[in-house]
Amino acid sequence: MEQAQTKRIVLGITGGIAAYKAAEFTRLLIKQGFEVQVAMTEAATHFITPTTMQALSGRAVLTDQWQDDKGMAHIHTSRVADAIVIAPASADFIAKLASGLANDLLSTLCLARDCPLLVAPAMNKQMWSNAATQRNIQRLIADGVTILGPASGAQACGEEGMGRMLEAEQLAQDIAAIFQPKLLAGRKVIITAGPTYEAIDAVRGITNRSSGKMGYAIAQAALELGAQVTLISGPTALDKPQGAQVVNVTSGAEMFEAVKQQVAKTDMFIGVAAVADYRVAQPSEQKIKRSDAALTLELIPNPDILAWVANLPQPPFCVGFAAESEKLREHATEKRKKKNIPLLAANLAQNAIGSDDNELVLFDDAGEHVLPRADKLTLARALLRHAAALYKKGSTQ
Repeated sequence: MEQAQTKRIVLGITGGIAAYKAAEFTRLLIKQGFEVQVAMTEAATHFITPTTMQALSGRAVLTDQWQDDKGMAHIHTSRVADAIVIAPASADFIAKLASGLANDLLSTLCLARDCPLLVAPAMNKQMWSNAATQRNIQRLIADGVTILGPASGAQACGEEGMGRMLEAEQLAQDIAAIFQPKLLAGRKVIITAGPTYEAIDAVRGITNRSSGKMGYAIAQAALELGAQVTLISGPTALDKPQGAQVVNVTSGAEMFEAVKQQVAKTDMFIGVAAVADYRVAQPSEQKIKRSDAALTLELIPNPDILAWVANLPQPPFCVGFAAESEKLREHATEKRKKKNIPLLAANLAQNAIGSDDNELVLFDDAGEHVLPRADKLTLARALLRHAAALYKKGSTQ
């Protein structure tokens, strides 16, 4: 499977308490395969040390224009960068950028760049709402600079409001999204995710251990690839992917109805949800009282959502999931054939449910394709690149 070329990020850190987040941000960028060159203002070194950032990035940190023996660090560094990210970006540094000032290494580097510039503001809420700051932000946007955040929340000064820098995980996700090829631009993708809950009575039910993490990761990856995403989700504790239309459901029947309402003109359907295979035929509206007698429940099959979608007169490109406990290849091959779908992703449930990483095997007409163990967002991106290639191939035949 084709590997993306390594991207080089210059991470600029300015003075502010949010500089501590730059350490985790750097770690996450490197985990996702980026090369990171850190550049710090003198003020930033009072909040986090260059030694820390060097250890995390594996590269000497730039703090002084004259570190380069020719005094051209701002030119050399910007020319090899695929993007410059300022995180945190103080109100003072934002004002410098808006005015085109270049009186230190980092501001000079930004002015001399020929790559995208992304800025993650971090400041007190009054500083953020100040007319001068807002004017500077609008100037940067007009100049083509991407503004990431800020968020609202508790601030180091003890106040609460807008101005808090985005968390490192969100920033790393946003940066990765920028570099994803827009393979699904303009395409409508429906994803089902999470478990379902089938009521037994007013307080009890049948469910499973699915966390929804894989489905949500696929929704995020689809957004990164430019798709219009509808996420139909069973009960989870996960944050909703920004930019996705989210439909919350509880039972398998509710999920099926939501799919039927959303599936029109869909280009791709990805069934990740762990839909309960059975539901109680006659759930009790009241709590069933405990007794010493045996309790028998009649279970009836839930609708097979993926099979229904795949057998529409003009079905979308369908991707199925199989979580098996044994005989992965045998069961996955049989399921793909039975469902009549072009692509199926399979894994061993005991190695995946609830975890943050996984290993997938993709089954299609060409055979098997192993996606080695990685975090679920990395797997989701690889899966969707494969699915997009098959979709494009099928639509051009």
